[in-house]
This record gives sequence, C-alpha cells and structure tokens, in this order.
Amino acid sequence: MRDIFDAELKQLGDDLEAMSARVEQAVTNAGRALLTADLTLAESVIADDLAIDALERDLDERCVRLLAQQQPVATDLRVVVSALRMSASLERMGDLARHVAQVTRARYPEVAVPAGLEETFTQMQDAAVRVARRVTTLLGTRDLALAESIEQDDDLLDELHSDTFAAMLGGEWEHGPQATVDVTLLSRYYERFGDHGVSVARRIVYLVTGATAEALDPAAVRGS
Repeated sequence: MRDIFDAELKQLGDDLEAMSARVEQAVTNAGRALLTADLTLAESVIADDLAIDALERDLDERCVRLLAQQQPVATDLRVVVSALRMSASLERMGDLARHVAQVTRARYPEVAVPAGLEETFTQMQDAAVRVARRVTTLLGTRDLALAESIEQDDDLLDELHSDTFAAMLGGEWEHGPQATVDVTLLSRYYERFGDHGVSVARRIVYLVTGATAEALDPAAVRGS
C-alpha cells in the first residue's frame, strides 16, 4: 500500500513539472506574439490554455482523492496540500500568458506595445520566461538556489511594472486611451506572473525545509 501511495505522490510531482513546462511554453509564445503582432501564435496560446486548465483539474481531483482515501499526515500531507496550491498558481500563470495573447489579438495587425516601451516589455518578457523556466527546473530538482533567483526576477518585474507607470505619468506620454489601458494591463499581467512564480518557489522551499520562506504569499496578498 505504501509503495502505491509513494508512486502516486511521485506522479503528482511529475505532473506539476509537466504543467509548468506548458506554462513556460505559453508565456514564451505569448511574449513573442506580443512583440511581433503574431496573430497565429497568439491564437495558439489562447487555445492551449485549455490544456493547462485540464491538467489542473485532473491534478486537483487526484489530490482530493488522496486526502480522502489515504488521510496523509506530516510530510505526506504537506506534499499533497502543496501540490494543490502549486497547481493553482501554475494555472493562473497560464491564464496570465493567455491574457497577454488576448491583448495581442485585440490590437492586431498593430503591435500592442506603443513606441518607446519596446525595451521595457522585452525585459519583462525575458524575466517572465526566466521565472517560468526556473520554476519548471525547481519542481524537478528542488534546488533552493533557483528559488532565490526566481525572487530576484520577480523583483525586476516589479521594477519594470513601476517603470511603465512612470512612462505614462511622466508628462511626455503621447499615446491614446487604448494604449494606456493596454500598457496598464500588460504590465500588470507580467507583474502578477512573477508573483505566482514566487508562490510556487516558496512552496518548494517549504517542502524542502519545513519552514515558510515568507510571512505572506505575495500572490494571495495582491489578489489573482
């Protein structure tokens, strides 16, 4: 019986890693679509988000079944509950990549990022992809040094998010209301993407060390 339970716990970990890989691909493609006005790529991100949602539902159902049937305690309970929380964060990261793609689709054939902010959003995209890639690796290796690097990229995303507001409020903003809305939403999506990546990283720290890596979960505090 224990061997079966251990196999189920391992499968949860493998499925989280697979889900994270799908999120990594989603944000990579969403950013490419955004910066190049690639409608086909944007549409593929939007469609593929259904697969990420399905992975979350399946994983969560198995977690609930394990809780009900096995009644795990101590470390085992921590693993199952953490899997539930991490799957929710990963699903939300997929949603945020989809939101970026939806802005791209809405502005096609124009590029949604206005002139003057291309570099800022390129940096945001690069940081988000690093977060996603490191989360995927972290789920497989539980390397706590990666958890710290995810926090650092999240800090960068926060700074770039602030930079977009500085650009819009600096007195030289010449773009219209639609561009203002797009920039506000896009920068928010990237900033939140980083927050959810940090939430996964901190949950891994908790699994490895048994101690919380933060006073509060940033994704929970700031809202989804």
